[in-house]
Amino acid sequence: MVAKYVDPEGNEVGANKEGELWMAGPNIFCGYWKNEQATADSITEEDGLRYFKTGDVGYQDSNHNFYITDRVKELIKYKGFQVAPAELEGKLMDHPLVNDVAVIGVYHKEQETEVPRAYVVHAKSANDKDADEIVKWIDAKVANHKKLRGGVRFIEEVPKSASGKILRRLLKDKVKQEEEGKTKAKL
Repeated sequence: MVAKYVDPEGNEVGANKEGELWMAGPNIFCGYWKNEQATADSITEEDGLRYFKTGDVGYQDSNHNFYITDRVKELIKYKGFQVAPAELEGKLMDHPLVNDVAVIGVYHKEQETEVPRAYVVHAKSANDKDADEIVKWIDAKVANHKKLRGGVRFIEEVPKSASGKILRRLLKDKVKQEEEGKTKAKL
């Protein structure tokens, strides 16, 4: 097997730099059955090898250990920067008012880009002052493009699958419903 991490432009990244995991070897499948577009999107020929683009985001450390930190599909794209929800979730879990959290990207019309929004299960009882405090707290700990420009919303429970994976699509559906409600209210 050959494995490497690659940036969005298709360049291999060095140690401790995040990228998408690409793998090549005799056990990599030839493509998706009766789906040429999916095959073209996920398999590439490079350096005489046939690489499968796994969709996993991670990095390799200086000892050649590989780490998976997120999924390409879950990345939030803010003004050309990529923001990993799992990274923000990990940091937010350190806040004393946060019992559980899920971060998703929501479209911001004025900025014409996605912005990170946190859905937080509050440790006590939620209020707007707490939401502002959490935003300010995390903003001081992350790079400018990773700030919670979408704010914090309090929820009773983070939707998860039986295996514990966050069901982000349910949160995205919730955002769509909220947006549709605003649109209908304006009519």
